[in-house]
Amino acid sequence: MITLKDIKDNPDITEMINASNRALEVLGYTEHGMRHVGWVSKTAAGILSDLGYDKRTVELAEITGYLHDVGNLVNRVNHGISGAVMVLPMLLRMGMPMAEAVQISTAIGNHEEQVGKPVSAITDALIIADKADAHRSRVRKGKYDSLDIHDRVNYAIKSSTVQTDAENKTISFVLSMDENSCIMDFFTIYLERMRFCSKAAQHLGCSFRLYINGTQMNLEP
Repeated sequence: MITLKDIKDNPDITEMINASNRALEVLGYTEHGMRHVGWVSKTAAGILSDLGYDKRTVELAEITGYLHDVGNLVNRVNHGISGAVMVLPMLLRMGMPMAEAVQISTAIGNHEEQVGKPVSAITDALIIADKADAHRSRVRKGKYDSLDIHDRVNYAIKSSTVQTDAENKTISFVLSMDENSCIMDFFTIYLERMRFCSKAAQHLGCSFRLYINGTQMNLEP
């Protein structure tokens, strides 16, 4: 059985993640390296665990979160599809059964809001975890640009968590922002991403709630 540890210990995968992050740095994007994939991995697993999914499905979500952005080393455009095509043969070579590898590939190929759809529980958890990684730690050290809306919004976010309530069937993205940016800036970047999260939560049988500085920003119950 291929575990998250096996994935993390694979030097080729490590280099793919680092290469993706380097390419995005040149293009001016926020951090997409080990911090990001680690956060997404843990958060995606947490969502499914809290909803009562079995341990292996939870671990597959962890692995998916760790691998989801490797397609950026090819190109930012359609990086989910590129990544899905890349990881499938790699996982099979490592000894993962096809039935598990295709679940990971499907989720990675559907995590972009531009082309993806919430087609499985692992996909749903990945979508929410990826889009909810908004935090000042994503702004690259020494490269904060107050004129860049992505830097400005992320730097303004002091804390962000995903909270899953299985009993009430809600998944909440809770964040706290300071005066470095404004809520309008947040929605300029994140509106479509939040809608995508809502669709993913609905596919999991939950409603999605967005809270900014203690106020619920959407109308879902």
